[in-house]
Amino acid sequence: MSQPAVPPDFPEVVAAFPLEGRLVSAGPHGNGHINETYQAAFEASGGRRRYVFQKVNHHIFRNVPALMDNVRRVTAHVASKVMAEEGAAAARRSLTLVPARDGAAFAQDAAGGYWRVYDFIEGAHTVDRVTNEAQARAAARAFGKFQAQLADLPGARLHETIPNFHHTRSRFETLRRAVGDDPAGRAGAVRAEIGFAFAREADADRLLGMLGRGEIRERVTHNDTKINNVMLDDATGRTVAVIDLDTIMPGLPLYDFGEMVRTSASSTLEDDPDPSRMHVKLPLYRALVEGYLGSEVGAVLNDAERAELGFAGKLMTYENGMRFLTDYLQGDTYYKIRHPRHNLERCRTQFALVRSLEEAQDEMARIVAETHGRP
Repeated sequence: MSQPAVPPDFPEVVAAFPLEGRLVSAGPHGNGHINETYQAAFEASGGRRRYVFQKVNHHIFRNVPALMDNVRRVTAHVASKVMAEEGAAAARRSLTLVPARDGAAFAQDAAGGYWRVYDFIEGAHTVDRVTNEAQARAAARAFGKFQAQLADLPGARLHETIPNFHHTRSRFETLRRAVGDDPAGRAGAVRAEIGFAFAREADADRLLGMLGRGEIRERVTHNDTKINNVMLDDATGRTVAVIDLDTIMPGLPLYDFGEMVRTSASSTLEDDPDPSRMHVKLPLYRALVEGYLGSEVGAVLNDAERAELGFAGKLMTYENGMRFLTDYLQGDTYYKIRHPRHNLERCRTQFALVRSLEEAQDEMARIVAETHGRP
């Protein structure tokens, strides 16, 4: 079902924010599947100005005030860093949150829905898939810089907007319960996939164990580092800003890098029905390593974190494969599907990428060693 052009109460939502000028147009924006997103244009004496309105899905994000407190703190801190570096040119280099009239980071409509507003970043776009090494390198550099900018975020620990989001042990135990309960009666037909996941149980604890022993440390992470969460300049293709901050929370930088490997160094779509087409593309992996370690985060990471960059891609792919398999076993209750075997196909494709990453571990370690410390 497509979202409406604008909801009937949109004028009341607009009135909750101190926006200069007269609303002249509004309509759906982007292709996100969680929040409702609209673009609105206002005409004022200084000319036309556009904003992005988003209605946050409070069924997915149960504590929207906490989420928006994270977004408020992060956007303000990143903007201060960019302003210090670039001065007036910083206006389009970070997300700018527009407070509501009461000063809050969001406003609620009459039905209790949560709305937020950002300045529209002009002259930029997003892409859904990495198609070349330059894109991979630029995206990794952008996310690395973003992590580095938040390394000294003041104040209390950020809220966990989705508890245990990348806690792989928790994901494994959820899979184990789904296998045991077998609510949809599907476990018998996917014994090979279950066996694949169970054979790699030790991987679920590898980074968590390092964290517990103090070998790596928790930081502020994006947690959804797909290339479509980086805006690219229309004219130059260079990165402009990191967007989609709903999953900003405490985490491991390795989770962010691993998700980049899973989504940007893979040979085909995550739901390709033919898993034999899925493998890691090492030139794209090299570009990710070069961009990431070549960014400011290269000076923030410790040696243990650098050494696990190759494993991080495997872990995030393994985690996502388990999540798809769990949802399949539970009767497809979480992910949207287009046909009854969709989640199973996703799982198989992810597990094929895990195999490919395992086979390439030595080469990936060599790539990291060659790039280690490069400015």
